[in-house]
Amino acid sequence: MKKITIAIDGYSSTGKSTIAKRLAKALNYIYVDTGAMYRAVALFALDHGFVDGEDNIPELIAHLPEMELKFVPNPDSGKSDMYLNGQNVEEEIRTMRVSGQVSKVAAIGEVRTKLVEMQQQMGKDKGIVMDGRDIGTVVFPDAELKLFMTASPEIRATRRYKELLDKGEQVTFEEVLKNVQERDRIDSTRSISPLQKAKDAIEFDNSDMGLEEQFERIYDFSQRVIAKQG
Repeated sequence: MKKITIAIDGYSSTGKSTIAKRLAKALNYIYVDTGAMYRAVALFALDHGFVDGEDNIPELIAHLPEMELKFVPNPDSGKSDMYLNGQNVEEEIRTMRVSGQVSKVAAIGEVRTKLVEMQQQMGKDKGIVMDGRDIGTVVFPDAELKLFMTASPEIRATRRYKELLDKGEQVTFEEVLKNVQERDRIDSTRSISPLQKAKDAIEFDNSDMGLEEQFERIYDFSQRVIAKQG
């Protein structure tokens, strides 16, 4: 059966990655978490003093060629971890420290150009599920199936807050909600590849929808689209 490209976009903490991973596994497709790629660049920028405080974006841009990003399978978790220049940074990139800077870094044109090229190369043979902010609008505008995930800021902040507490991070709900709202603002208003729903994307507001219901509906959509491709 012919393979397709599945693009999943949407706001932060809407469960894009959870759904995308499960869908890819069910279809035996490759899964790519583009958010992890932007988070890795943000971590690099933080560790080198290029952002947070007095930003030095030109220096970050100058160092982009030396950044190597790879997804490496983790036999213990059964998932793939993000490696930055040979180092496993999967846990570091999920912290609030990185969350506070990732939208700023992702708004830099040179960063987006570099990562979009990498993402397009990853998906050139189709059979891929990719989630992010501009997958259906920029990375794969011709994707056969496009989804756009959304939920209220309060619901998303609650989900993220619980995740961070489970990981042992000392944060308040107010801090997380502020971060979610600020990321929404930056992602939606940036001049380059802003977060927006593709005209042919299927919108999923999962504020009051459980994971199983979401997955079943999305899996059904994907099966129908794949069947149409022959």
